[in-house]
Amino acid sequence: MNRIIKIILSDILKNKIVIVYTLILAVLSWSSFAMEDNSAKGMLTVLNVILFTVPLVAILFSTIYIYNSSEFIELLVSQPIKRSKIWISLFISLMLSLVISFFIGSGIPLLIYAPDFNGFMMLIIGILITAIFVSLAFFSAIFNRDKARGIGTSIVIWLFFALIFDGLILFLLFQFSDYPIEKPMIFVTSMSPIDLARIQMLLHLDASAMMGYTGALFKEYFGNGIGIAVSLFLLVLWVILPFLISLRKFKTKDL
Repeated sequence: MNRIIKIILSDILKNKIVIVYTLILAVLSWSSFAMEDNSAKGMLTVLNVILFTVPLVAILFSTIYIYNSSEFIELLVSQPIKRSKIWISLFISLMLSLVISFFIGSGIPLLIYAPDFNGFMMLIIGILITAIFVSLAFFSAIFNRDKARGIGTSIVIWLFFALIFDGLILFLLFQFSDYPIEKPMIFVTSMSPIDLARIQMLLHLDASAMMGYTGALFKEYFGNGIGIAVSLFLLVLWVILPFLISLRKFKTKDL
């Protein structure tokens, strides 16, 4: 299993797309901090990069890589190796490579310009967002034999969590504005990993005032130690559950 991880990881780290992705993150992150007069403003800019660019690249690159590696996967399956080890090795390799890229591109500037709890939290959230969308890529690829359909599904997943989900939340808020639905909205919002990460960071950056009464509720539930632990636990679940479903499917799938 370690040997498979080393082979795949070395192949991915030499990929031009991963190198370009690292450079783009570095340029965006360093320039965000350099152009702002304080680290908090720079972190808000980096947060937008983490919430939109990182998940898009993670899910698209991982999906395409899985399809392009189909012959290599079939070769491994024909060997006396458990399917679970193959799938887990592929996941760990993709996740590690993209996490390394994120750390070099955005993590180092964060640790230099914001060497505090907020910077560390943003680094953790960026790593979790990367892992979540790699996991969702595995979920998308295993249930779509056709490459174009799988890539299309991955794009739809990203669009849903990055844009459409927020629209649905606003629609519900307007439709039921006469009812006290703030607390149910806390539960609904936690169903999106991007929104969960955004809220957690806005609370720590003292930007919850921009969210009105709902922001006050989020600060009450997610702004303390228990809230941080719960939100991180939910993000970890978003990594584990889609991958476990894809793993179960891969074990029985006819390649």
